[in-house]
Amino acid sequence: MSGSINCTHVPGQSKLLSEFYHLDEFRGLEGYKKNGGYKTLEKALKMQPQQIIDEVKASGLRGRGGAGFPTGTKWSFLPKNNEPRYLLCNADEGEPGTFKDRLMMERAPHQLIEGMIMSAFAIGSKKSYIYVRGEYYVSIRILLAAIEEAKKAGYLGKNILGSGFDHEMDVYSGAGAYICGEETGMISSLEGLKGQPKLKPPFPAVQGYLRKPTIVNNVETLAAVIPIIRDGAAAYRKFGTEKSAGTKLFSISGAVVHGGNFEVPLAYPLKDLISMAGGLRPGRQLKAVIPGGSSSPVLTAEEANRATLDYECLAQMGSMLGSGAVIVLDDTTCMVEALANLTHFYHHESCGQCTPCREGTGWLDKIVHSILSGRGRLQDIDLLVKVADNMKGRTICALSDAAALPVISFVSKFRDEFEYYVREGRSKVKGVAYAEMHH
Repeated sequence: MSGSINCTHVPGQSKLLSEFYHLDEFRGLEGYKKNGGYKTLEKALKMQPQQIIDEVKASGLRGRGGAGFPTGTKWSFLPKNNEPRYLLCNADEGEPGTFKDRLMMERAPHQLIEGMIMSAFAIGSKKSYIYVRGEYYVSIRILLAAIEEAKKAGYLGKNILGSGFDHEMDVYSGAGAYICGEETGMISSLEGLKGQPKLKPPFPAVQGYLRKPTIVNNVETLAAVIPIIRDGAAAYRKFGTEKSAGTKLFSISGAVVHGGNFEVPLAYPLKDLISMAGGLRPGRQLKAVIPGGSSSPVLTAEEANRATLDYECLAQMGSMLGSGAVIVLDDTTCMVEALANLTHFYHHESCGQCTPCREGTGWLDKIVHSILSGRGRLQDIDLLVKVADNMKGRTICALSDAAALPVISFVSKFRDEFEYYVREGRSKVKGVAYAEMHH
């Protein structure tokens, strides 16, 4: 990927969230307020909490972290009692190909803080945490400074803006484990335990952080609450489709001229997003696209050319929108090597708690690398699919599926490249063996 991750200046976008990301002053409190910041919080604090929940529900907002669960519905699962409850912002962003939350935290930290205070008010939470992956030390530093600014200005702490609502917010740094992007793994990590997912039920909304009711939402999800409350659910629904409403930030990387983050309405044509990123590099042909982060099944060029970026279309194509991380592969990509990168990653990141994942990711990695090393057999290609099939739906969290689904899609759609590698001992695309290239 070349250039900045901030491509929000590129024309043709629908910028509900990123309108001012190009302004350096938007990072600080005064610049944020100058461009309308915290006005919506004032409005929200005069509403009834249930009104905010109803508005978010009516907007059709779905979680932007990957699962796509309806946000207002998730909030409705909280028990109706006076038990303390927590709001956790998932800023772990470990999905390979995703870097939009980083942009949001670094260009608009007060936008996230404002969205979180509004969300906390809606669900009755007096304490929230932003869980940020450890490698994002710049984001952490910027967020900590912004929280201090917000506290001094009376947007955090006791009796916020005279509303009677109290709220405290802290930042927690993870240690770079992919699994802590899974909400219960993140909760375990926050509790000081090994970052491993928990069995559900109970779901976090009923029993989460410190066994108290907890809502976990992604950075972009929480920021999106601002335009929904500011303009109303109906205005938000003017973007996207009935089931995939609103805008979304997509991180595009790989074989495009200008990788970066772009905000477009859901159901935006994938081929147009690639054009927005400057198109493919000169002389290259589109080969495939991973549309929603490394865990989403790959699309062929033909599928990518007719795909739209919404939950329904990509599900119909056997893939998923995920976190909106679009990885573009051109005709110079060896799909065996590309899959080897993925299997290595998931094997490394498996927390080891569930046998199908711990053993399965290891076997997938071994088999793909044996093909790369020239020791593969034709039956190993079917063995890859068999191992992957046996990993699906058999574990506590979705990491096992995240490893299995790309394998099945790569092998089924680009089987000729795997067979060629086994027969010839070298890449069909590059003409040489992996060992020769990396000697």
